[in-house]
Amino acid sequence: MKVEYNNLYTHFVITTLNRMPLILEKHRDRIEKYITGIVNNNGCKMYSIYANPEHVHFLVSRAPSLDEETLATIIANSSEKFINDNRLCVGIFQWQQSFSAFSVSKRYIHELCEYIENQPNHHKIKSFSEEYNGYIKFYQQTIIKRKDGNK
Repeated sequence: MKVEYNNLYTHFVITTLNRMPLILEKHRDRIEKYITGIVNNNGCKMYSIYANPEHVHFLVSRAPSLDEETLATIIANSSEKFINDNRLCVGIFQWQQSFSAFSVSKRYIHELCEYIENQPNHHKIKSFSEEYNGYIKFYQQTIIKRKDGNK
């Protein structure tokens, strides 16, 4: 059956191997544009992206035919090759072999875009580890509450 309308917003967080700060500020914009191109060329729409030194946040509206793992793998493999081919970091660039994907309600798109675009200021207050652990804790609590039948 064909999907006539979809509302599949996903917030991705992809980290560099061992969370090494490999993404240099001078190459950030170029990497973001490349990843945006990958997203758009796969029938999805990029809403916001920010490449921090050791991780990238991006919010996309996914095509229903493309699951999160497939999209993240395409992005990781293509961008890894692009970064290495263009020598945009010292040494060999690699992403972690896992990523995070969080579903997002359309109601929170604007708020999340602001959050992603404000990464430099945000990370002056909270480290990536603190931020990431907060996400995991929030989503685990949501899962646990649903399993218990609580809302």
